[in-house]
Amino acid sequence: MSADTRLEELGVSGLGEVDESAFSGLAERHRRELHVHCYRMLGSFEDAEDTVQETFLRAWRRRETFEGRSTFRAWLYRIATNACLDLLAKCRPEPATGGEVLWLQPYPDRLLDELPAGDADEPETVAVARETIELAYLVAVQHLAPRPRAVLILRDVLGWPAKDVAELLGDSVNSVNSALQRARAGMREHLPAERQDWTGGDEDAGTRELVRRYTDASVATDVDRLAALLRDDVRFSMPPTPGLYVGRDTVVNGWVAGGFEDMEPMRAVLTSVNRQPAVAFYLWRKREGAYLPLAIDVLRVTGGAITEIVTFHDDRFPGLGLPERLPAYGTE
Repeated sequence: MSADTRLEELGVSGLGEVDESAFSGLAERHRRELHVHCYRMLGSFEDAEDTVQETFLRAWRRRETFEGRSTFRAWLYRIATNACLDLLAKCRPEPATGGEVLWLQPYPDRLLDELPAGDADEPETVAVARETIELAYLVAVQHLAPRPRAVLILRDVLGWPAKDVAELLGDSVNSVNSALQRARAGMREHLPAERQDWTGGDEDAGTRELVRRYTDASVATDVDRLAALLRDDVRFSMPPTPGLYVGRDTVVNGWVAGGFEDMEPMRAVLTSVNRQPAVAFYLWRKREGAYLPLAIDVLRVTGGAITEIVTFHDDRFPGLGLPERLPAYGTE
């Protein structure tokens, strides 16, 4: 059965005839893409998890309202979008004054790989899917008001017609088009001016070598070597810890002041999240006789230099599928 399931394909005249087990099976086929949609809206992996569960609950309770005029998939997207808007209206604060998004969480690439393949013959479609999951895009989206945010994602990411977005939001097409223009203008304020400056693009040999050098210098706690890899206007943040540091000297001085050069020995694991290169660091703990999770750095690389580092705390390791510990050298 295709992803765009209609009532006739279900062999029933309405979802009211479908039992809970069958309904759950239909909905589960769309879990990952709905989760990514909610993640774009909310910026938080955990909030997206909760919102997808709320979406399925609402869908089951309202199953008799599905009339088959749209696809089952589109109907679920409608419910998920409204669930996100409800959450944003209740409890989501504004981004910090410095521009950082304190609730931002990473999304593991291994789960992004579960998304429907889409049209691999359309390079622009692939590029949009990649760019709109990168952290720079996610942060910029979080600065938009909720409804323009929804319009932007539905129109520019999912490619919904303005008429369908207007119907979902209960607005006119003119209102949707106006909101889209405001949202695009807002994105331009929070993304680097040039497209290539906010997307890392495909990870080529040069990027892999740069990440290797960054990893080696970090493990060696060599501040000078690290500084040489950073662009002059590099940005550094560590959500949910407040603070956005901009500029090579500011970032490096912050590391030195934080005692980076005096840290215990470290080991590192290369990985990727949000379609960006990332390095998970483990710190030696003598009492446990092992290297335990410390932090994970997600890198944005542009033109052979590191332009942004977003560091996440060790509580993100389990969700990213990273090891709980690494053994001492020579004991593997």
